[in-house]
Amino acid sequence: MGSSIASETRVSRTDWQVDYDVDPIEIRDPVAEALGVLEPGKPFVITYTDAVKEAGHSCPTASGAYRIVQLGLDALYPDSYPVRSEIEVQAAGPRDDATYGVMSRIISYVTGATDDDGFSGLAGGYGGRRDLLRFDVFDPDTAEPTFRFRRTDTGETIEVIYHVSDVPDGGPAIGNLQGILDGSASDQQREAFADAWHRRVQVVLSDGSLFTVEAV
Repeated sequence: MGSSIASETRVSRTDWQVDYDVDPIEIRDPVAEALGVLEPGKPFVITYTDAVKEAGHSCPTASGAYRIVQLGLDALYPDSYPVRSEIEVQAAGPRDDATYGVMSRIISYVTGATDDDGFSGLAGGYGGRRDLLRFDVFDPDTAEPTFRFRRTDTGETIEVIYHVSDVPDGGPAIGNLQGILDGSASDQQREAFADAWHRRVQVVLSDGSLFTVEAV
């Protein structure tokens, strides 16, 4: 028993070097409820650190994707939990785009929406999430990353634009990255880079002016 607990502790432990200040996303999953993973009506709670685990890194793109889906779902479901299998995600750009590709993975992780390779549902398609993630769906009014979230039960649609060009550049310490990658950076340079990098991430997680949210 003791060794089992110790093993679980080793597996679940993560030595995070930074704490982010951003609310979690709460979302229901009908399949999880049906199979007894969640109590009926109770949501999964997804944090930004969960999104970082999915992406494998934290950056303005990953944090932007988290805020895009968070803001989109908040607007789409102002008085209730969002529901997986009832959310269609529409991306303005292509699947193989460096920005849209990374962002869509995080947005898919949160919403459950997938293209043609996702969960098809329980008997009769209950809770299915396949074909709910679509690329190159519309022509945006901007070159900035733009996603739309549509409720399949009501048809309501919310568009979120991420003004990534307005994210601060982080200053000269960002230039220390190359030295970190090739092993020549000092401890002080590594620390300065980390402070500047994660400060940019926190700005994206905190500054609502970087996003435009509207019904379409």
